[in-house]
Amino acid sequence: MNKFAVLFTSSIGRKLVMSLTGLFLCSFLIIHCAINACLFINDGGLTFNAAAHFMSSNILIRTIEIALFAGFIIHIMQSVVLTMQNKKARGSNSYMVSNTAASKQSTNMGILGTVLFFFIVVHLINFFIGLRFSAAYAYGYDANGHHDVYSNIAAVFSQPAYAIFYIVCMIALGLHLHHGFSSSFQTLGVNHPYYTKLIINVGYLFSVIIPATFAAMPVYFLIKG
Repeated sequence: MNKFAVLFTSSIGRKLVMSLTGLFLCSFLIIHCAINACLFINDGGLTFNAAAHFMSSNILIRTIEIALFAGFIIHIMQSVVLTMQNKKARGSNSYMVSNTAASKQSTNMGILGTVLFFFIVVHLINFFIGLRFSAAYAYGYDANGHHDVYSNIAAVFSQPAYAIFYIVCMIALGLHLHHGFSSSFQTLGVNHPYYTKLIINVGYLFSVIIPATFAAMPVYFLIKG
């Protein structure tokens, strides 16, 4: 078996792939959050629509988008396989192992991952497929000639049920990032008294700021009415 195959089949290799894809997805969250923060600019959505137009028309961004979807799929698949392997490994010793902190953390990450997977599916239906492939851009164009994505998003976020669902999922994202961010670096071998503490602190801020910014969006449109 070649080294590439081992990377995707061994337990250590799967954890390494999960760490790399997880950090790649974290970089996407930063960009996605920065673009979506334009929703808070009080100009009727002109800035956000311009940013959305750039993201949807730039060939480099569209190419990275493919890598992003691949990263999501690989990250989820490796997570599922590792969870199944851990359950199988516990076997008859499930009582002893299930009481360890590592086992509980693994179980929690599995639950959070499932919630986030469901969220991603719903989110894609509402904002990716809904905007690009169905009754897309129902609100036409803005004053600058860009598709009025802002009004579509405002309409979705103004629905209390979806807003609550979105906020709950952002809490799940924060908890997932709180553990996943620092553990990814640990898996990659970044383990130093100074750097580890720094990574943990950065991970904590990341797991709070990013989800809180996303969660503020439906709150903003609910208040705005």
